[in-house]
Amino acid sequence: MPTFEQVKRGFFVTIGAIGLLVVVIYGLDYVVLRFRGKTQLGSVVVTPAYVIHEKSGPMSDKTEYSFGDPVAQTCVNSIFPHLGYSPCWYLQRNPQQKIEI
Repeated sequence: MPTFEQVKRGFFVTIGAIGLLVVVIYGLDYVVLRFRGKTQLGSVVVTPAYVIHEKSGPMSDKTEYSFGDPVAQTCVNSIFPHLGYSPCWYLQRNPQQKIEI
């Protein structure tokens, strides 16, 4: 039967290994992105949705939605966000971008 110290050490080793794996995958994703050439950036049409919170009384909390015109947003063809852009796969799955006002 493992002792508490052994279980604790195994837990921290596992967490460290997962963290290291994420860092390595992120780094490899960046390297592949930088050497990909012209296909590193893409474009996805998104619709901004403005979320306006209104307070018209002590117990009244209303939310109003206003949709803007669809606009092409630059994205990056990678797994993780890089270069200040969101990944294209994420924008394709979430074409409505909520903007809290």
